[in-house]
Amino acid sequence: MKAGMVAVIQRTPSTSLTSRHVRNCRISCSSSSSGHISFIKDIAGTKPPEHLQNLLKMLQTRGETIISPGSREGLIPLAIPLSENLSGTITALLRWPTAAPGMEMPVVEVRKHGVWLLANNVDQYIHRILVEEDANELHKSNSELFKASAEAGKKLYSRGDFAESDVSNLDAYILKEVGLFPDVLERKVQRHFEQGDQVSALITGEFYTKKDLFPGFGRPFVFNAEILLKVGRTPEAKDSARVALKSPWWTLGCLYEDVAGIAQWEDEQIEYIKEKVTEEGRREDLKKGKAPAQVALDEAAFLLDLASIEGTWVDYLDRIAECYMEAGLPEIAKFILYRD
Repeated sequence: MKAGMVAVIQRTPSTSLTSRHVRNCRISCSSSSSGHISFIKDIAGTKPPEHLQNLLKMLQTRGETIISPGSREGLIPLAIPLSENLSGTITALLRWPTAAPGMEMPVVEVRKHGVWLLANNVDQYIHRILVEEDANELHKSNSELFKASAEAGKKLYSRGDFAESDVSNLDAYILKEVGLFPDVLERKVQRHFEQGDQVSALITGEFYTKKDLFPGFGRPFVFNAEILLKVGRTPEAKDSARVALKSPWWTLGCLYEDVAGIAQWEDEQIEYIKEKVTEEGRREDLKKGKAPAQVALDEAAFLLDLASIEGTWVDYLDRIAECYMEAGLPEIAKFILYRD
């Protein structure tokens, strides 16, 4: 069971749900903001972020192409695409299947083997974009970007605040005034190493793993393992890597094999998971008293882990959707399978 991401629920009657059935039940999902909002409500089955429309306009203003939320072929099935930049990188929202009450959808970058966390929520991402644009001295600040942010931008950030602050370093300002971001924290650790301050680097690395900063994501523990290994603290690095692998493997920010190597695991974890998703493995869990709904949720999480190893999401979609149906989450099953 993936820590923090799975909850026991009551089983409800399940029905067969196939990819073809879901595709035949499409809603109108254009590449407009209204298309994304209706997709999130009607297909993803959750509340759209309040300022999603502003973020979409900002992404488009800075040269990215807004794409349909249903254009998900080949992507991790929990992603709701927002835009694609010139290099082909897709920015998306992450729809946790069993999110904690009140948990907002994170903004992520979609990668072959999973996702990289960009921000814990839409407002935080908007705020960061505006600060970085305001601080950019290489060219004149893009007024159009601030216009695109509209009232949301005015609420989150006032132009000139960075220049007027007593913080000269952009990353330091972001951490102090905007929020915590994985890439910013990792750069901070690297700067400590460059300055010869190993103690501060290790302290920041440990802080990065603090509970509830980036709930559900294994990346902080991976990075902490890497820096512990760098300073020769191999046993601690191994422990941190093993903690990382208790999170969804598609949140590691790197290949599973890279983390398994630090954890000093070969293929035993993969074989263990493969056994758990067999009929025999399911029966064994039921005999131990685990609720049927929980067994189904665990299997869905295990299948997502297996899919992330090669990035072959499509091979697992139908069975993952069946698991969510068996767990009493038909709206998640529909979302998992939906494609334009």
